[in-house]
Amino acid sequence: MDERNLAGVKNLDVIDYLQSRRSLSVKYMDDVAPSDDEIETLLKTAARVPDHGKLFPWYFIVFKGSARAEVGTILREAYRHEDPDASAAKLDLEADRFMRAPLVVMVVSRMRHGKHPLWEQFLSAGALCQNMSIAANALGYGSNWLTEWYSYSPVFRDQLGLDARDNIAGVFYIGKPSAQPDGRDRPDLAKIVTHWHEGVTLNKGDAAYDQDKYDLPAAKIFGVGDD
Repeated sequence: MDERNLAGVKNLDVIDYLQSRRSLSVKYMDDVAPSDDEIETLLKTAARVPDHGKLFPWYFIVFKGSARAEVGTILREAYRHEDPDASAAKLDLEADRFMRAPLVVMVVSRMRHGKHPLWEQFLSAGALCQNMSIAANALGYGSNWLTEWYSYSPVFRDQLGLDARDNIAGVFYIGKPSAQPDGRDRPDLAKIVTHWHEGVTLNKGDAAYDQDKYDLPAAKIFGVGDD
């Protein structure tokens, strides 16, 4: 196997990059897609994540070129089930959703049979998604990690070929930046970091970051607890 395996090697350039990365809205993307070689690099890099038990509990679906328009047929039908009263213009808008970027990559979390906790499989898929964002940036592309309504649409999932073991962990819209995004708020570490000692009160960030007008959201995990 011709690959490097590094642990504990100092690289402050990586720290600087991680502290400056930013998601890019599709409105700031042009129509330049990664090449096939860049896509392979992107996927290989994304998949280089912690994975307890070597289960590889995820897979990719790549939409490029005309495939972005072809999946619009499924999006249109799925949205019609979401909103039977949707106008023709709204259905057209939803059908074109994957056309907003020159490359769309879907990351699907696939629940594997094994002895390791399912939660760890989900976490591995989340780590893969973060790697995807960073790798796209490092290749000179902007990316936007979304899920959107169709990730939870039974019609969309079924027609795409997903089953009860599959959950869409992220849909990545990727393209060359036409402009740089503004900054956004980042967490105040003093509100979420605890240096533990006996009797300490944990800083959980509830007062600062809980949105009190909402209850805790539904998990929306397919295949778990379904009748």
